[in-house]
Amino acid sequence: MLKGMFSKPENMKMYWKEFMHQCSEIGIGSLGIVVIISLFMGAVSTLQTAYQLISPLIPTSTIAQIVRDTVILEFAPTLVCIVLAGVVGSKIASELGNMRVSEQIDALEIMGINTKAYLVLPKILAALVTIPMLVILSMVLGIWGGRFAGAASHVVSTDAFDKGLIQNFVPYNVQFAMYKAYTFAFIISSIPAYYGYNVTGGALEIGRSSTKSVVVSCVMILFADYILAQLLLST
Repeated sequence: MLKGMFSKPENMKMYWKEFMHQCSEIGIGSLGIVVIISLFMGAVSTLQTAYQLISPLIPTSTIAQIVRDTVILEFAPTLVCIVLAGVVGSKIASELGNMRVSEQIDALEIMGINTKAYLVLPKILAALVTIPMLVILSMVLGIWGGRFAGAASHVVSTDAFDKGLIQNFVPYNVQFAMYKAYTFAFIISSIPAYYGYNVTGGALEIGRSSTKSVVVSCVMILFADYILAQLLLST
């Protein structure tokens, strides 16, 4: 399928219109759930970290360091992308599956349009553009949510939290998170597109294909998470 996307390219105006539509669908359409997850993810991380750091010998600013690194390295890219695999992936699979079952894809192919390039490529490109942006937003909101929760529950002051945020900060962690974001974005868009594009049958098969694409995407995200951590974080 990926190979077929780059043969017989269509008019760039067609690509651009579909690309912008998919950016709106994937990016703006997923904004609400990403904001909610990120805020509560950071808040819960702060409270649970404070609950475990009960030693008076450990400064409260350590809580901010742990929350910062946890959100950047794991929660923002991995947890958010697993949720997006369900939101975005099922939408892509069901959309393409419905077009296949209703013979819209066959009609486009009869007109001489490369359906893989016209239908699949803009979705993958849009995911590669918007999902890393959502991950960056998730990092910021996750840390801010942790800061707010720490101040609201009086487990760590805002001054101590801000002090901990800049202590021992490793810029490579953000770079590593972006590697994960781009990898996961490709998985989220390509696997559901494959299952949706190649569905056969009726409405029941569309539902099964959508469910299977989400399951496979989540498993591949976790597998890729392990591989990337092993390759890029191992000393």
